[in-house]
Amino acid sequence: MKKTCDTLGLLPSGRLIGVESPEADQNPAGPASTVTQILKLFDQPDASEGLFSLASIKSDVGLPPTFRFWRAFSCHFLLQRCRLAMHESLGELDGEFSARALQAIPPMRGAEYLTHTTLNKHWQALDLWIRRTVEAETGDLSDFLKRRAPHWHQVGRVCFHLAENKQDETYPFAFMATYAAELSTQGQSRHRPLAKALNDYAGKQNKSQLIHLLSPIDLASKSSELIKELVASGDIYHPLAWTPQEAYHFLQEVPQYESAGIVVRLPDWWKRRPRPRVSITLGASKSNTFSAEALLSFDVQMVLGDKVLSKKEWATLMATTDRLIYLKGQWIEVDHEKLQQALSHWQSLNTNAKGLSFIEGMRLLAGTSTSLVGDEDLPEIAAWSQIQCESKLSKRLAELRQPESLQLAQPGSALKASLRPYQHTGVKWLWHLHQLGLGGCLADDMGLGKTIQVIALLLTLKKKKLTQPSLLILPTSLLENWKREIDTFAPSLKTLFLHSSQLNQSNLKDVAANFETTISQYQLVVTTYGLLNRQPELYKVTWQLVIADEAQALKNPGTRQTKAAKKLSAHAKIALTGTPIENRLSDLWSIFDFICPGLLGSATRFKKFVAELEKRDADTYLPLRNLIQPYILRRLKTDTRIITDLPDKTELSTYCSLTKEQAALYAKSVEELASAIHASAEGIQRRGIVLSYLMRFKQICNHPSQLIGDGDFAAEKSGKFARLASLCEEISARQEKVLVFTQFREMCEPLAQYLSSCFEQSGLVLHGGVPVKQRHRLVEQFQDEEGPPFFVISLKAGGTGLNLTAASHVIHFDRWWNPAVEEQATDRAFRIGQKKNVLVHKFVCQGTIEEKIDALISDKKALSTDLLDGGSEKILTEMSDRELIELVTLDVERAVV
Repeated sequence: MKKTCDTLGLLPSGRLIGVESPEADQNPAGPASTVTQILKLFDQPDASEGLFSLASIKSDVGLPPTFRFWRAFSCHFLLQRCRLAMHESLGELDGEFSARALQAIPPMRGAEYLTHTTLNKHWQALDLWIRRTVEAETGDLSDFLKRRAPHWHQVGRVCFHLAENKQDETYPFAFMATYAAELSTQGQSRHRPLAKALNDYAGKQNKSQLIHLLSPIDLASKSSELIKELVASGDIYHPLAWTPQEAYHFLQEVPQYESAGIVVRLPDWWKRRPRPRVSITLGASKSNTFSAEALLSFDVQMVLGDKVLSKKEWATLMATTDRLIYLKGQWIEVDHEKLQQALSHWQSLNTNAKGLSFIEGMRLLAGTSTSLVGDEDLPEIAAWSQIQCESKLSKRLAELRQPESLQLAQPGSALKASLRPYQHTGVKWLWHLHQLGLGGCLADDMGLGKTIQVIALLLTLKKKKLTQPSLLILPTSLLENWKREIDTFAPSLKTLFLHSSQLNQSNLKDVAANFETTISQYQLVVTTYGLLNRQPELYKVTWQLVIADEAQALKNPGTRQTKAAKKLSAHAKIALTGTPIENRLSDLWSIFDFICPGLLGSATRFKKFVAELEKRDADTYLPLRNLIQPYILRRLKTDTRIITDLPDKTELSTYCSLTKEQAALYAKSVEELASAIHASAEGIQRRGIVLSYLMRFKQICNHPSQLIGDGDFAAEKSGKFARLASLCEEISARQEKVLVFTQFREMCEPLAQYLSSCFEQSGLVLHGGVPVKQRHRLVEQFQDEEGPPFFVISLKAGGTGLNLTAASHVIHFDRWWNPAVEEQATDRAFRIGQKKNVLVHKFVCQGTIEEKIDALISDKKALSTDLLDGGSEKILTEMSDRELIELVTLDVERAVV
């Protein structure tokens, strides 16, 4: 079913497209017809016409947040474009605007792909589009804008200049109106006094040009008494000497002049707006931690720039009535009423002798109120205030934002692996958070090694002799993955798995009965989300760390497992997720309610906070991003600064459990195999029986219905289907593509139907029954950036001849048990022309023959791949009866979890 697009999103390439809002019911729908019409313009590869159409909307009231964001970008472009002749180069997007825009990105699908480079790409494309379009239609930008964006067509060549006149103390400012008469040989505009225009455009034939030139002044005079008087008196055509108050009156109306289409040139100091401010300095707590309960010192002073004003200087300043004052060698702006309002506001907050809480301080630094909501005067107060940190606190917060500068947290030789530089940075960041008593979200892309970074952190804690154990919570399907990673990379890390797949019921009861004594012998305790409510002893301990893997499991605050996880007590909490949290604000709140409880307030207060942010005229989401940024570390595998040797191929064994129905069928088949080979003769007959049962075991591990043939491929009946869903949730959120290989043609359609529900759109299928002529068309569809997100392929049909480099993930749903065949299929994605990091997920049902064959293949590959030229089936058929039964026997405790 085709989605209904109602907002804008980014593809990984940076292309703008219409998408379905992740929280459509919470976002303002905007004028439906306008939104729909504009979204159609983003169906084409070049988004420039769509961006221009956003700028052509007179007001952004009621538009979705993404529309308002991109409209602001487009309006900034048009303002710069209209100030230049069409043949003048606009140049690159200025870094100051770009940085401000990137801090104010609204929740948007693909927000993680928005960088200065992406913005500049759209900036350059928009300039090229408007130049070509104007030339093709009229050749005149003003005429083009008059038809396509009427409120822009007045933006023109008249320029108002305000300069200092230091020779005259009474009239220290000079005003002059000019117009751009011609271009210099260097392509620069040459300005002439506006009075010259009356001569330059004399005569009937130039009357229309003169009217066009002067029309912005006429428009400005309708909203400005100052300009109206200058026009009526004729003074607009002469240089004028002004007092500070006349100059200030002019400066206050600059936005009106610019909106009328007049270019305004001002002294450089006005851009900086030097003004006296109320300075608030937050200081670090006496302890070394920054928990929610920690208190910060709170000091209020009056400053001008970096200089503190004495009480006498402040009193003198407040006693004057002028709004523009020359003080300490510079002109400064003063609004006595707003200054007093700001001072009273901060003094009222400073009544608590003990100081502010850490959370309140972080909210102030982010640009919001201590309570998040309800302070309508805050923007005005903030304009006349500055909030800063004393050096110790400033240093610690800067280290969180730039963890590369932190001292190395070294796990030592206990870590049996070499970390990449960005992984070292991740460990340093996590260690620093732990030292400060703060929680954090490690939101690295899938495949960047979140697990190994956490293992290195745990070894660092052990090395530092922090004896209190940590708790790891994860989905059941990841138990085996973590166990193998710990066994491989940190064998000295004493780990207790509180799960029936690792401990029998008797041992679990013994642990629960002597919980604190037992866990004191371990550095890490592991459990699952599903068991949290059945293990009350977990809540009696204050853990060193509580780590939530696949933390998207906590995105719904109303579930039992989320509520249970948030009740756990720890020195610090860490969330691990590869799913972008830029898209859904409700997900963001729930994860932060786990790692930094209270920072974003209650769910109700957070909604009010977001609603207030969306009413802002500029930098809409900047306070929210400032607030959360220190506690999120997100690296993308597409960022060459993170991994410089892309593309790379990473192979992972992805462990799956069996459902009870699968386990029963599997155990029954083991019994039948034992009877069959015991009764059969040797040679070909025995080999045939073994091969048929090996196939049966594979089918059962995939889905019971594949063996039974009833056509009921319900997801809840298969552990592999459940694992596929969790994996594809992250792939879908990253807008990446995946190839899913199966050796069974009959599994292609059930997999495709299930994946369609995971990705909320249909995909492609290729097996031996697909005509050869259709293969090329399917490949083209998949390679298209906006094409289907998944491609289910039977191993034999897709092993060769396909170039599918659009995929960054390969899933082997079932195993051929021959490495050469699997690698050949994998190389449909990982081949010449691939520019992405490719992750290969090999599904393995633990406790079954699949796990044992996987280990066998790994061992044999380490010795010689030649041993497997005939396939693992050949080796299995030559085993003795006892060896074969041992190999296929089900380990129920590990298989069903």
